[in-house]
Amino acid sequence: MLKAHKIRLHPTPEQAVYFTKAAGTSRFVWNWALAEWNRQYEAGEKPTALKLKKQFNEIRREQFPWTWQVTKNASDQPFLDLGKAFTAFFEGRARRPRFKSKKRSRPSFYLANDQFELGDHRIWVPKLGWVNMAENLRLQGKVTGARITKTADWWFVSIQVGLPETIPVKKPAACGIDVGLNRLASLSTGEGVENQAFLKTALGKLRRANKRLHRRKLGSKNREKARRQVARLHYRITCLRDDVLHKLTTQLANCYGIVGIEDLNLKGLLKKRKLARSFSDAALGKLLSLLTSKVEQQGGQVIKVDRFFPSSKTCHCCGWKWEAMTLKDRVFVCQNPSCPYDQFPQDRDHNAGQNILREALHLIGWVDQVVTGIGSDEDVNLPADAG
Repeated sequence: MLKAHKIRLHPTPEQAVYFTKAAGTSRFVWNWALAEWNRQYEAGEKPTALKLKKQFNEIRREQFPWTWQVTKNASDQPFLDLGKAFTAFFEGRARRPRFKSKKRSRPSFYLANDQFELGDHRIWVPKLGWVNMAENLRLQGKVTGARITKTADWWFVSIQVGLPETIPVKKPAACGIDVGLNRLASLSTGEGVENQAFLKTALGKLRRANKRLHRRKLGSKNREKARRQVARLHYRITCLRDDVLHKLTTQLANCYGIVGIEDLNLKGLLKKRKLARSFSDAALGKLLSLLTSKVEQQGGQVIKVDRFFPSSKTCHCCGWKWEAMTLKDRVFVCQNPSCPYDQFPQDRDHNAGQNILREALHLIGWVDQVVTGIGSDEDVNLPADAG
């Protein structure tokens, strides 16, 4: 199993210049390889990453001698990355590779496992020396590579480590999750995580920073300072949001073996003009991807319930459906006289989470074995073979 640990670097001004040169070399080689690939492909040839690398090395000393000032990985790895990108494109898993812009693309370059060395709060980079790291590598395993990137004003190194496979411990509990904008996640157990809306909170600062940026003269140092300030604000918002998502998904993965969640049409939700920014701020897609990966690593299972399942309109106890329910109705009241919850006000999202849990268990064939507990505020215990 491969995992990566991202660590912030503290380079000196001279080391930061080296990083910029290496990232620029990597970007140039990518653009050169992509242009040559397109030219050969249009000419009826069959280009490959290895052929392009050999062709580049033949003319490198004469036409591009400045590429030797940095580590060789900065000019070797882009060919392999381009080959993987075209493979994914031809298989239909990604879009066609595009050229990298100096202003819009994120500066980065790769280091193979034999091209760097780790020490006490430092990393050794070829043709540069030791660079200070904010912390030591926490993962114990075989280091397979690293990639140095720049975000806002800071440089980071993402070290990839191969970890031994561990036997996951099965957890005898299940949970249903209803996600939304008012409340980020509402669990079937009655717990909830509020939506912090970090972007909405920082809109005032972002608006002032963007106005300051567009008032500056193009190409001036003050404009560059204003641009970095906007980048720092966006990075801070991203860090705050990721912190909430990682803590929530880690807690769910550690506690539950079966997690039921709605299969939302995220692209369709982002097309709604009035709610697009709110859905982007909530990052529901990242929440689902993090939850799926962490639960599966712990030996659990994430069950996706159909997006058209009326989880909010249905009573979790008797199945009565409130057809006239709207988004403004935040409290669910069952109108079935024979239901134990008749005329009893329930939280809309809590009721939806319990319905999602029951539907998830029904999809895997365990709803008949698990009857008690779904209508209560306690965890649902699964059969011995669950999870």
